[in-house]
Amino acid sequence: MRTSRFAAMTALLALAVAACGGAPRAGKGGDSAAFEITKDTAPAKGTVDSVTWSLYAEPQSLDYAYAFDYSPNTVLANVCEQLMRITPDLQLEPGLASAVASPDPKRWVYTIRSGVRFHDGSTLTADDVVASLRRHLDPKVGSYWVSVFQNVKSIEKTGPMEVTVHLKKPDQLFNEEMGTSAGSIESAAFLAKAGAGYGTPDGGVNCTGPFTLDTWQKGQSITLKKFDGYWDTTLTPKVNTVKNVFIQDPSARVNTMVAGEVDGGYLVPATGFAKLRAATNGTLYFGPSTTAVSLIPTNLKGTLGDVRVRRALSMALDREGIIKAAAAGGGTPAKAPAAIGAWGIAPDAAKGYYDKLPAITRDVAGAKKLIQEAGAAGKKIVMATSTMSPEINVIANAVQSAGQAVGLQVELKAVAPDAYTALFSDPKAREGIDLVMTIWYDSTPDPLEFYANLQTGAFPNYGGYSNPEYDALVDQANSQADPSARTATVAMLQEIAVRDMVWIPLYEVPHTMFLNNRVTGAPTSIAQLQYPWAARLGSAG
Repeated sequence: MRTSRFAAMTALLALAVAACGGAPRAGKGGDSAAFEITKDTAPAKGTVDSVTWSLYAEPQSLDYAYAFDYSPNTVLANVCEQLMRITPDLQLEPGLASAVASPDPKRWVYTIRSGVRFHDGSTLTADDVVASLRRHLDPKVGSYWVSVFQNVKSIEKTGPMEVTVHLKKPDQLFNEEMGTSAGSIESAAFLAKAGAGYGTPDGGVNCTGPFTLDTWQKGQSITLKKFDGYWDTTLTPKVNTVKNVFIQDPSARVNTMVAGEVDGGYLVPATGFAKLRAATNGTLYFGPSTTAVSLIPTNLKGTLGDVRVRRALSMALDREGIIKAAAAGGGTPAKAPAAIGAWGIAPDAAKGYYDKLPAITRDVAGAKKLIQEAGAAGKKIVMATSTMSPEINVIANAVQSAGQAVGLQVELKAVAPDAYTALFSDPKAREGIDLVMTIWYDSTPDPLEFYANLQTGAFPNYGGYSNPEYDALVDQANSQADPSARTATVAMLQEIAVRDMVWIPLYEVPHTMFLNNRVTGAPTSIAQLQYPWAARLGSAG
């Protein structure tokens, strides 16, 4: 998408073994590699006093401007709210904006919901919305979501409870991004008072969500408390407190779930699938996701600059073997770099578009022939690898094996975790690197979010891919208000991206969650990163 996804991507890599996988919702035996998508859990039947939830890491900040990975978003989804809301079934609906209109292609007008209170008791106003959104434009803040605002000309209060965003050019994605942290709203007074301490353990936050930030014990936990003044009665919490505990070690996370020391957690480590499937005190769920694993050619001036070489490498890869080794079998081969789950605005049409894409089949002989035709036999490709996640090495080794099988010389360059992170934020860090592995998810239910990444000059266009036809289609899609028309245009972008093998798709993965038998209600989908998932938790009996 247009936003700089490197922050979220690196979080995924840090959690790679947890983010990839699946298993049946029920059944404690059988094929551990099989999985079945469950779209939701049973509604809660009553209240519970407290719930303990596991996070794989402590958030570095709870400032919405930096909420770009799993840990902070899992917490903030229950504390801070956005102008729009992305629902568990990956649809978009009004949030803190009771209504939205686009009087012309270069304006978004938001009617701010009345009667909403911040956690300190103050009332939400248009001034709070303006202050919250404008922060992303302040270079001193350094928002991770600044690219969402790249087409914004101004953000103005145009009525007592109305805010208008003026655009430089049409931008349909902007409104959808208002359902992510880019659209989070904070009290203007609190932002001014907190200053640089905003979002820290000492500075805290003051939003409008169903839970307030109660305590933050550094290195241990973040506890949320039910907000009695919450405006949305359909999401009145059934839990008084939610304690998010930080458990970095994957084995320890699994053990606490099996022992009943925590009531649940998202992003379950794949290494624990078998153990959790056999657990009698809870269920392993696998929900809708927008996540796909791909290879990114980062140097289109080198060996991978020839599309035949990129295609050959793709053809030579053993995707089934990669899924088995890297994701405990919990994944499906991908035909495109954007997961089919990312097409929430037109899921039925997406299936048709996806079916028209060429099949991904392993053909080593055909791949070797392409390498010969390209005159690339014996040429070198440098791929980054790291101890940051087991998957990175598994996939890197698979690429090296595939490359050698077709006549390429694939050199693996080991980099430290911090250096691997820099590959997605610093062009200089990518010098000398031809290929990197990524785990990528979309925050909105619009596939344009991903395919706009490959437009000329886009920050996540790491290889510098440039195609005037593609660029024009991105602009065309972003100006089409009708979802059907937009997805038809995005389907053309998908075809070009696959044809040109701008990214090499590997596999798609479901979203994972373990839930203790005593509680239910939590959504299973990746929308939990934006949706107040804990507000639906409650007693199972």
